[in-house]
Formats: sequence, structure tokens, C-alpha cells
Amino acid sequence: MSCVRIAPGALFSVSVMPKKNRKRKQVGAVYLVGAGPGDPQLMTIRGQRLLARADAVVIDRLVSRDVLGVCRSDVVIFDVGKAAGGQGASQGSINRLLIRLAKNGRRVVRLKGGDPLLFGRGAEEALALASACIPFEIVPGVTSALAAPAAAGIPLTHRAFASTVGILTGHEDPRKGGGLIQWTALVRGCDTLVCLMAVQTLPALTQRLIGSGRGADTPAAVIERGTWPAQRTVTATLGDIAQKAQAAQIQPPAILVVGEVVRLREHLSWFEHRPLWGTRILVTRAAEKSNLLAECLQDLGAEVERLPAIELAPMPRAARFTQVVQRLPQTDWVCFTSPEGIAWLAYTLRLYRKDLRSLAGCHIAAIGIKTAESIEARGLHVDFVPKRFSQEGVLDDWPKGRRRGKRAMIFCAEQSRDVLADGLRERGLSVEKVPIYRTRVPASLPAAVKRVFERPMDYVTVTSASCVEHLYRSLAAAGLGRQFRALAFASIGPVTSETVRRHGGNVAVEARESTIEDLAATLAAKHAEAAQRTAPRESFESFSLAVREEGE
Repeated sequence: MSCVRIAPGALFSVSVMPKKNRKRKQVGAVYLVGAGPGDPQLMTIRGQRLLARADAVVIDRLVSRDVLGVCRSDVVIFDVGKAAGGQGASQGSINRLLIRLAKNGRRVVRLKGGDPLLFGRGAEEALALASACIPFEIVPGVTSALAAPAAAGIPLTHRAFASTVGILTGHEDPRKGGGLIQWTALVRGCDTLVCLMAVQTLPALTQRLIGSGRGADTPAAVIERGTWPAQRTVTATLGDIAQKAQAAQIQPPAILVVGEVVRLREHLSWFEHRPLWGTRILVTRAAEKSNLLAECLQDLGAEVERLPAIELAPMPRAARFTQVVQRLPQTDWVCFTSPEGIAWLAYTLRLYRKDLRSLAGCHIAAIGIKTAESIEARGLHVDFVPKRFSQEGVLDDWPKGRRRGKRAMIFCAEQSRDVLADGLRERGLSVEKVPIYRTRVPASLPAAVKRVFERPMDYVTVTSASCVEHLYRSLAAAGLGRQFRALAFASIGPVTSETVRRHGGNVAVEARESTIEDLAATLAAKHAEAAQRTAPRESFESFSLAVREEGE
């Protein structure tokens, strides 16, 4: 067997030349991917696409688990990370794992925090792959050396303060003896210094910089978990930053920034001033529907935990639906009560070898803008959207004109309320309510609630009465039923709020409009008001303790 080197930068920089007439085993490939500094949205598009296609993923400790949401359900994940100073997989065992997986024909993503080649030992793994004739590709990532200072409001360069930047590690290989860092040249040659992995060696590191010529009065900052919801920043001078960081109990991962640019944080700090920064919020929507709300809350600074309290499923196939399809051409109005309705109708029609052309000639009513958008995205025109996004709102604004004798069909979830159907009948319409999908409790919910509520939760968002019911029952099943009343709920609308109150819960926030975007905006506004009057997190410490004690 021999190895042939191809053009630099090509995926298959190393290839295998098999012997003649020997059947070749298919070899996979390894992608060394930078996951970015922590915020999942700062991972590159290329990295996300590779993750979505991966057969196996090998991850480090500092990789946010949220980035794994794009992976296939059958992906195999290997966690080889370790905490600073702790035990973990050795570099040699990681190299062997990558080689073995690739030789078994797997498409492997080696996911590393930050950038794989900046103090990430990515070069060592690439060399091991090259030596084993394994195809590989290196996908750069956003390094915390750049991202963490930016999130803390510290520009690394500024025309008035700094034109050069030096990046160094706080953990050199002890086998190097005196090390490779040219301290005096670094201090004299770089206006701004950024040191990664700096917490454990911070006292010695700052003294080394001072001893090499950097003034003890130079502004300095330590940034913990940069770009993560729990980001914290401590500023001081180079002479006392180690003491200030210790007093603040700064923990890894954290970086040190030294230079005059640190002074600009006073004017440019933005990350920690977002309206929901420092809060922990639970999203209970169905897994496939949770992204929009989660992203809205994260953009406002919240730490988001996902706990799907509801999942959607098709209705059992029944002969009755054949009759529904046959009556559609004679129907005057078709009403949809949720954005999911049109998708489930299309799915059900396909089971009967039909499609949405069955709605030709019908007027369409939609409860809410999102419901209307989901319908129009399929090429259908929505004739009526009420001002209030509820069944009561539909009745209040129903188009005037002849109603008696008109036929209406309502496509909705099983066990949905009868307010709309009853109200239209009172107005003279002939109404048929057609459950098109059903909701159920996810199998993992009862076991997951205990884990989620181990830490204080500032708000629990609920977007339907079913979410509330399922969460209430699951807390009870986990032995935490009494804690339902201690939670602060953020509700999407009056019907959902009423369900919370019926179980003794506290509705702290209710959206002014029943949309995901308005729920997030209203929550941010209400939290800002409350923050000016009280210290809200203190009230949740007792709840967290009670959850742990009752769970035990």
C-alpha cells in the first residue's frame, strides 16, 4: 500500500492505492470542524451541513450540545472531552478512534470548540489521519480569541489604541522545557494580548507578562464562557486581575485580554445588557416547532432549555374521512385553527390519493397570522383572519352577509374546544368539526422534567393548553406536582393562561398578541419591569432546592 498526496486544501489530500485485483474496502472521511466559541449560531454553515450528514461525531467538552440538533437520529456520538486538569481520552486514543471509524467507512465529524487549528490540537489529528492515509478536510471555526472579546464589548484593535494582536495559550506542553513563547518580544511587539485557557495559570501568567515589560497598570479583562448565556466579564489592571478573577470565582473556560482596548468595554458592552440576559427559560413546544421561540429568546439574552411537552401525531385512518373529502366541494367555508392544520390535512389527503386541490372553491378562514402564512405558503388564498387570534375572535369578526344554510368545516386538533363550532351553528351555519391530528405526551417527558428543574427556572413558556396539561401531569408523575405553583409561566394567550390558573399556576406574562414573536417581546418587557423592582432569581433558589428534595 502506498500514499499519494494531492493538491493542498483538497478533501482527499491523502488517498489509498490498492494492489491490482484486490477488492478495496470503502474508506470514509474525517472532517475536523470548528464548532465556534459556544453560541450554536456562530458555527459555520459548512460545519452545520457536515454535521447533518455525519455517521459519527466525536466531540470535545466545550462544544455546545445545541449544535447537535441538526444531526441525523441514527448518528453515533463519542464524547472525548475533559475538564481542565481532569481525566479524559488521551490524544492517542482520539487519533485511533478517528482512524478506526473512517476505516469502517464512516463519515466522521471531529467537532472541536473554537477553531480546530488554534490550540485545538487539530494539526496533530490531521497528521495522524495523513499518516494512516485517511481522507480529511479542515473546516475553520470562529475562535473564542476573537468572539469572546467581541461579546464582552472589547475590540482587539482600534486606530487610537492597538494595531497588533498576539494570541497565546495559558497551557504550554510541559515537555517543552522553557517553552516556545518569546515573552519579551511578544509584550513589546503586540498592543493587545489574548491568552486562551488562562484561568488556572492566571497569577503566574500575569506576573510573567509584567516581568517581561508590560505595565502592571495596563487594563485587563477575564471573560468566562464568552458568547454563552452564562458569560461573565471581570475587568481590572494586569497587576490585580488575577485577584479580582479569583474573588469572582471565575471558572474555565475563560480567556485573558490585556491592552488599552479593554477601556472601551465601558462604552461598548452589549451582550450582558440584553433584556433577558441572566435568565433561564423553558420552551415546552413540540420539538420540531421549538426553534423559532428558542431563537427569539436567545437573541434577547436568555439561556434556553428545551423540554417538549407535546408531540403531534396523525389521527387513526377512518372511513369517515372519505365522506369528508366527498363533501368538500359543497362546503362554503374551511376553517383552520392552527398553523399545523394545513400540513396535517395535506398529509391525510395523500392517504386517500387526494391533495389540496380538494379545497378548490372553498373560502378559507385562519386563526392567526402564522396559520394564514402556513396556508398561503402552499399556494392557497386565505379569505379571513380575525383581529383576535382565538376561536372567540373568529366569531366576533365573522364576515357579514347571508349565513343561514352555509356549510363550514373546521380542521383542528382532536379534543380542541367547541367554541367556534357552536358559535357558527348559532349563527345559522351547518358545521362539521373534523379532527385532523392529535396531541400526545412525549414518552421522554416524565423522566426529563426532574433533570430540567434541578436548576432554577425563571420562566416556563407555554403555547397551548395541551402543553400545560402534559407538563402538569408529568411533574406529578415525577413526584414534583406541588412545584407547579412555584413556576412563573409565560403564556401565549388567554385560553392557555386559563389552563395554567385552573391547576393553581402563576401566569407571570401573557402575550398581547397570540404569536411566538410577541410572546418573546412581551416576556422581555415584563422581565425588564420586574428587574427594576426586585431581584427575581432569589425567589427561585428555594424552588430549585425544593425540587431536589422532593425528587429525592
